[in-house]
Amino acid sequence: MTQYINTLEAEFKAKENLKIASEQKAYLRNQFEFYGIKTQDRREIQKPFLAKEYLPAKRDLHLIVKSLWEKPQRDYQLFGQELVFKYVKQFEREDIQLLEYMATHKSWWDTVDFIAYKLMGAYFKLYPEERQPQVDKWLKSRNIWLQRCALLFQLKYKADIDTEILSTTINALLGSKEFFINKAIGWVLREYSRTNPEWVIAFVSNTQLSPLSKKEALRLIK
Repeated sequence: MTQYINTLEAEFKAKENLKIASEQKAYLRNQFEFYGIKTQDRREIQKPFLAKEYLPAKRDLHLIVKSLWEKPQRDYQLFGQELVFKYVKQFEREDIQLLEYMATHKSWWDTVDFIAYKLMGAYFKLYPEERQPQVDKWLKSRNIWLQRCALLFQLKYKADIDTEILSTTINALLGSKEFFINKAIGWVLREYSRTNPEWVIAFVSNTQLSPLSKKEALRLIK
C-alpha cells in the first residue's frame, strides 16, 4: 500500500508545473494545493495505477483513500475518487462510511459531485434499502455537502429515480440560502426532465423553489 502511494507521488511530482498549480488553486478559491497537472495529463499518469492487474486489494481501500485525503495536493483526492470507482461492483454495506468520509473532508463541488452520483449512486443501487435512512441522516446533519449528496445521488438514475425520495428531499431543503443546495435542486430536476418532463413541470408548478432552482429545473423544457 505504501509503495503504491509513494510511486503515485513520484509520478505526480515529476509533472509538477507551478504556474498551472497557481491557476488551479485560484480556481478553487485557494482552498487546496495542486501539482499543476492538467486533467488529461493526470488521467494519463493514473492509467497504470487504475489498471485491474495493479489495483490494491479491496480490504486496503479505506486506508489508501484516507491517506490520499490527508495529502495537501488536490490531485490525490481527484485520483482517490476515481480509484474508488473501480470497486463499485464490490461495495459492501459498510462502505457508505468511506463515501461519507470522502464527502465531508476537504469538501468542494469538484469531488462531492463525483462522489454523489458516481459512487453513492452505485452504492444505493446495490443497497436500495439504505437510501431513505441515509438521506434522512444527511438532511438532519446540516452539512451542505451531505445534503447535496442526498439530492445528487440519483442524478443519472433516469427512469429508475425514486421520485418520492427526490420530492421529500427537495421539500426538506426549501428555503435554503446555500447556492450549492439550490443549484443541486435545479440540476437534478433538469436531468430528470430528460426522462420525465411532465413530472418535473408539475413538481415545479406546485413547489416554491428558489429562482435559481426553478430556472435550472426548466432549462431543457420548452
